[in-house]
Amino acid sequence: MHITEGVAPASVAAAGALLTAGGVAMGLRAMKDEQIPRAALMSAAIFAASLVIRLPLGPSSVHPVLNGLAGLLLGWAAVPAFLVALFLEALLFQFGGITTLGLNTITMAAPAVVCYAIFNRPLRRCRQKNTAFLLGMAAGVTALLLSFALWAAVLVLSGKSLIVIVKLALIPHLAITAMEGLFTGFVVSFLFKVYPGVFDLPLTREGGVAP
Repeated sequence: MHITEGVAPASVAAAGALLTAGGVAMGLRAMKDEQIPRAALMSAAIFAASLVIRLPLGPSSVHPVLNGLAGLLLGWAAVPAFLVALFLEALLFQFGGITTLGLNTITMAAPAVVCYAIFNRPLRRCRQKNTAFLLGMAAGVTALLLSFALWAAVLVLSGKSLIVIVKLALIPHLAITAMEGLFTGFVVSFLFKVYPGVFDLPLTREGGVAP
């Protein structure tokens, strides 16, 4: 789901960079010292996931994102985690690009924060593993669908001819969304059983745990 160099106009790329900068600031403010290893591990998982399944589609590509899981485990800290992963992908493998780094980060990390806001509290309050699985699956599906919508919006804003790419990406994206939803559900249900406290995330460094 990366947007490559030269696809987005400078104004769109700049808007993405500004939004990402704000998200990174919020993420760093919310991240406690003990959460840094978790953020690093999640960033590594995001980096690896995009290398496992990748379907090139013209100026972009479709692949697993793991942003639903990242949102549940990191909250706002998902934004800097995605920034690091996407920067390394652009630097080492030319996935996406430096000029579109902000756009790629916001299209993948913003849905993670949305899923954190929607699903984290119900997940911490649920008492059954099956419910945790369903919440995790819903987070995985929701995050990837939101990412697709943002990615499609960026391509549409970047040029009418790119609408064809969006149409071509719809079916494979739905398939990957289903797989990621199941994967996220299984991971969340496992963590819910062995370490439920992993979902207790602070709103800010100074604040307490989210209500």
